[in-house]
Parts: sequence; structure tokens; C-alpha cells
Amino acid sequence: MSFDPRVVEGGLVVPKGAKFAVVASRFNHFIVDRLVEGALDGLSRHGAEAKNVSLVRVPGAWEIPVVVQRIANGGKVDAIIAVAAVIRGSTPHFDYVSAEVSKGIAGATMATGVPISFGVLTTDSIEQAVERAGTKAGNKGWDAAITAIEMVSLERAIEAAGL
Repeated sequence: MSFDPRVVEGGLVVPKGAKFAVVASRFNHFIVDRLVEGALDGLSRHGAEAKNVSLVRVPGAWEIPVVVQRIANGGKVDAIIAVAAVIRGSTPHFDYVSAEVSKGIAGATMATGVPISFGVLTTDSIEQAVERAGTKAGNKGWDAAITAIEMVSLERAIEAAGL
């Protein structure tokens, strides 16, 4: 006897009319700008329309959670892509910022139900950040955009499946 459940999953093509916001930190802009480029490239190559993508700049990673929550509460986007670079220094500042940004983004997603993909680098060195912003380790902005696309597609597939 075979038991084949109905499988519901998202795809990697931007659903028609899907709207995205990219929320990016200006701090560590030499890294974050590469993440933004990756996110925008990923959205474009997978079918997003420029008119349906907004780029919102915030001062630093610390400010991302309040802004993504505000955008998500507005109900005008299908997903948000958060990008920043938090690089460890010689003080505990890194630990506080990276932990709170992570918790804040997760909290905003749970509170609003809007997918917020995590493209925030938390690295021990500038070299590690560079590797994740388009060199050896790929571009985590691109990865976060692809995740956002798949989540929007999944949301629509769940609705279509009546779940």
C-alpha cells in the first residue's frame, strides 16, 4: 500500500505582483552594498518587477527590527529581506547587536506573519564578511532574496491548497 500525501511547497519564480522590501544597514556599507546588489540581482533574475521592490536604508543593524516590523505591519509587501554586516570587534558590542537583531527580526516575522529573510552577516572578521558578500561563500544577500521569493510562493501555494 502506498501513501502519497499532497506536497505543498514554494517555487523560485516570483509570483505575479509580489512586492518586496529590502531593508539594508548603511553601517559597514562596503560589505552591505554588495549584499544589496546580490538581493536585487536575485529578485530581478527570478522575475520581480522593479516597481514592486523598495530599498529602505537604516543607520545600522540595530535599527532593522523596528523598521521591518513597521513595513510588515503596513501590509503592502509580501516579504522583506534584511541585510547588514555585524563584524566582531574587541568589545562585547558585537554580541549584543547580533543577538538583538536576530531576535528582533524573528519577533517581527512571528508577530506579523510576513516572511522576513535573514541576510544579516555576523562574522568574526572583515575577511569572513567579504567572503559572504560575493566571493568564496557566495552572496548572502542573494540567498536571502531567494528565500523571500520561495516563502512568497509557498504562502500562495498554501492558500491555493486551502490550508
